[in-house]
Amino acid sequence: MKFFRQIAIALAASVCAFGAASQTYPDRPIRIVVPFPAGGGTDSLTRLIANAATTKYGWTVVVENKPGAGGNLALDTVAKAKPDGYTLVMAQTDNAVLNPLLYSKLPYDPIKDFEPIGTIARGAAVLVVKADSPYKSLADIVAAAKAKPGVLTFASPGTGTVAHLIEQLWEGASGIKLTHVPYRGVAQALPDLIGGQVDMYMGSVPTMQSHIEGGKVRALGVTSGQRSSVLKTVPTYTEAGIKGVELASVWGLMAPAGTPKTVIDKWNAAINELVVQADVRQKILDSGGEIIAGTPRQMAEQYAADRNKLAPVVQKANIKLD
Repeated sequence: MKFFRQIAIALAASVCAFGAASQTYPDRPIRIVVPFPAGGGTDSLTRLIANAATTKYGWTVVVENKPGAGGNLALDTVAKAKPDGYTLVMAQTDNAVLNPLLYSKLPYDPIKDFEPIGTIARGAAVLVVKADSPYKSLADIVAAAKAKPGVLTFASPGTGTVAHLIEQLWEGASGIKLTHVPYRGVAQALPDLIGGQVDMYMGSVPTMQSHIEGGKVRALGVTSGQRSSVLKTVPTYTEAGIKGVELASVWGLMAPAGTPKTVIDKWNAAINELVVQADVRQKILDSGGEIIAGTPRQMAEQYAADRNKLAPVVQKANIKLD
């Protein structure tokens, strides 16, 4: 009996300590891991939120870039981190939704190993051609692709990315065949697009916005349900008569499974407050993003819905990254 009383006392003490720790969180630096290199859209959004949290709440938030293995390196690092709220990851559709569909074996479970905190923003993709391209609209490309199946080249940031999946949706919706040319990103693809080595490229609106405004490329269509606030003259695929191609990348924070609910709730409340701040909101909108803050459950449902939508597309195209 004495032994069990000691166990009970120890458990009670740990519960009290846990409660106290939750109330004082955070009392040391928080690390947000980014699955991409510095300078990209995901990195910029993460630093925007981190800086805003530091300014508003006095938290010390450190951004750590950990690119590699299609985002798996960063997610695996966070999945195995101590679930105390001091290591988070900026998830995105390309890794949190698509990687489980593209890799037959992952070092982590994308659902069981993470706690969703909340979505932050959504960014549609945009199809561009070189400035002097003969293709002036999506209809021009569809007509040319039907006349010569497989001749037109569609460049993307990589195999299995959101852009690549959009190409598959587009082919199915329009009954066309394009030749996919994967690159490591826009920096490698843009010279080939401008030089005429590839016919078109699809990237996120935040990534392509400056190139479009600078006149280097011409935008033909966006994959959002409504026109982009920063590309108001560019029609959506739906407006162009191509249905079923609505898809966007969704960014949000996740924590290791087992992270205290009080910490999850604290960060979720912070996100919902920060994204409506005038300066943060404007920067997200100016980058071509759309604010979609919500609850942890809504984030989980969003990623689950996207995964269910894209699973048959991946399977039909037999896209694998093992």
